[in-house]
Amino acid sequence: MPSGKDLSSRDCTCLAVRQAARHVTQFYDQCMAPAGLRTTQFSILARLKRRGPLSINALAADLVMDRTTLGRNILPLERDGLVAIRPSHADRRIKEVNLTGAGAERYRIAFRYWAEAQADFDRIFGTARAAELRALTHAVAATDLGTPAVRSDAPTTSD
Repeated sequence: MPSGKDLSSRDCTCLAVRQAARHVTQFYDQCMAPAGLRTTQFSILARLKRRGPLSINALAADLVMDRTTLGRNILPLERDGLVAIRPSHADRRIKEVNLTGAGAERYRIAFRYWAEAQADFDRIFGTARAAELRALTHAVAATDLGTPAVRSDAPTTSD
């Protein structure tokens, strides 16, 4: 790893991953605009279509998203009648997100645009490279990075 003075933005894994994610998300968002969904919203509908009703916490965990971000993404879906939030049958204290009939139909329409975006990305980036990228990003998401160790030489904020 480069020393502190030799470090450039090209050496930062976090920045590189975030820039790539924003770039790809913008591409998919543009492709899916005719369906009236953003990529994050499509991902929510897709997960509910595959898995059925999920608690907010389970859905957030599945999407590797914090609960408040998920909540902001669910609001327009609920407003448009694409999802419904109801108490769980198993435990009435738990709220579940359910795909509605309108949500299933919107997902069906959006899936065509997503499939076209996927094919375009593979064509532009290269099928093998795209598959490798997906494998690497899935591996990163599945890696337990743990909690960063507190360095003994780190500045403190104590009084």
